[in-house]
Amino acid sequence: MTSSPSPARYEAITLFTITVAALILSGIAPHDRLTWLLEVLPVFIGLPLLITTHRAFPLTPLLYRLLSLHALVLIVGGHHTYAQVPLGFWLQDLFDLGRNHYDRIGHFMQGFVPAILAREILLRRSPLRPGRWLLFIVTAICLAFSAFYELIEWWTALAGGDSAEAFLGTQGDVWDSQWDMVSALIGALTAQWLLTRLHDRQLRRFRATLPQ
Repeated sequence: MTSSPSPARYEAITLFTITVAALILSGIAPHDRLTWLLEVLPVFIGLPLLITTHRAFPLTPLLYRLLSLHALVLIVGGHHTYAQVPLGFWLQDLFDLGRNHYDRIGHFMQGFVPAILAREILLRRSPLRPGRWLLFIVTAICLAFSAFYELIEWWTALAGGDSAEAFLGTQGDVWDSQWDMVSALIGALTAQWLLTRLHDRQLRRFRATLPQ
């Protein structure tokens, strides 16, 4: 007689199924195939990593939810290209903006989610404890990751020329790279401000369930 999966495992399976289904759907007639591949590449890399490490290094439910949400943001941006996402046009009309700002949402998430990921790894695998040093180091990691991603976009532009424009998503803004990094910085600080207590509670409960 097989036992039913635990609520945490059931939730993980549900998040995985939603993410994979969205990824498959996004690959059906995307706006630009190369841009889709470049934008969803982190999902293609991240999903196998999560599957292969879920027994040796399972994550908190909060982090799994955030990673799934971040994947969906990437998947939607990849399907439409960031400059053409309908949600961005809706926000542009609602707030009378000069451009589609969906890419700002993407870069905000690029700081928001990795902040909790870096925080969890550091708290579980280093001597660091909650406090100012942890806040500083997590924020620095997120900024470094954001800057490296801008370098990837630059290298892609050099290699692809005009064909890489949809991936860059600058929409004519000469300060786009700087705004992207500012968005990631705001995301990293916001995540730590909003989610630290919840994350700490989940980590305490999580440690109690791990085998000694």
